[in-house]
Amino acid sequence: MKIAYVDAFSGVSGDMLLGALLDAGISLERLTQALQSLHLPEEIHLNLTQVQKGAMRASQVQVQVPDSHHHRHLSDIEEILSQSTLPEIVLQNSLRVFRLLAEAEGRVHGISPDEVHFHEVGALDAIVDVVGVNLCLHELGIERLYASALPYGQGKITADHGVLPLPAPATLEILAQAHAPLLPVSSPFELVTPTGAALLAALATFEQPSICLECIGTGAGQRELPWPNILRVWIGSTPPREDLPLVLMETNIDDMNPQVLGSVMTQLLEAGALDVFFTPIYMKKNRPAVQVSLIARKSEEGVLAQLLLRHTTTLGLRVQPIYRYEAQREFHQVETPYGLIPLKVKLLDGKRVFAQPEYEACVQAAQTHQVPVMDVWQAALLAGQSLLNH
Repeated sequence: MKIAYVDAFSGVSGDMLLGALLDAGISLERLTQALQSLHLPEEIHLNLTQVQKGAMRASQVQVQVPDSHHHRHLSDIEEILSQSTLPEIVLQNSLRVFRLLAEAEGRVHGISPDEVHFHEVGALDAIVDVVGVNLCLHELGIERLYASALPYGQGKITADHGVLPLPAPATLEILAQAHAPLLPVSSPFELVTPTGAALLAALATFEQPSICLECIGTGAGQRELPWPNILRVWIGSTPPREDLPLVLMETNIDDMNPQVLGSVMTQLLEAGALDVFFTPIYMKKNRPAVQVSLIARKSEEGVLAQLLLRHTTTLGLRVQPIYRYEAQREFHQVETPYGLIPLKVKLLDGKRVFAQPEYEACVQAAQTHQVPVMDVWQAALLAGQSLLNH
């Protein structure tokens, strides 16, 4: 499977991500030709230059458009995209990004997504960034996108709505909905833009993948920072199964406060365990006990063994090599009466066979709309059926 990892240590914006993907091998001419299918109301020009950011070389893309204060609604952008001849996956993913932005802006300002004036992100250069990123991912054959944790600083920014705190309210709303991991940094600048946040929230999974690396694309931000203001996209493929040996680690515990086990499970998962589960058992003298089991990569066996020995009362554990079969999976978001709900879609032989709503997102939407969780779950499940027919 062809995959890509967005290393956003200095943040992310639409133009940084687009620059990195162009740097990875997509020709500017090919992108410009594909963008012509949008039939945009104004002429645009793309410039790609090589720049130095500190000691690092990077590709910087600039979208040149006429000065315009045209504020677009979601319906205006949807009409522009829907009337194009974009590949279906590019069209749907681009629409998903703008719907995320509209949902976030609506929540921030207390209005319907359809009433949102997009202001900055409705400008032509933002449309080019969003569609351009999706076109490049499609041209590169990326089947799964991953992303690193995102940096955030503090300060303020001046926008069409006036002076706003950083991270910008819409950006923060998008990242909260995506449960994106954030890292604090000492910076008064906007490191993650709403467009950059929406692209990753709509398209990426926030985790580091195992990858057989093939190439790296490096995109430059516009601002000069005390460090290299760049974004890197690592492109490669998922490693063969034999490169990822797994182990099953188990221990039986009958002399420990069971309340602590919940914390142990959390620590094991955060340390890299692929799965952790508890099984009630009986041990000698008919004492009730718990069997702690976890599945992990062989490379992480030592760390997890030390964690188990340090944080539980066990004196030892069993380890045995295993292998497992895995179905392919995709991550999508679907429109429901309760907002966008993420879905995990299972694939067998390249065909989508099952869609499962993300439970925590359903809980959050149910709390927001004050409805039963099952109402949200069923709405997302129904909306997800359309994915299985494509």
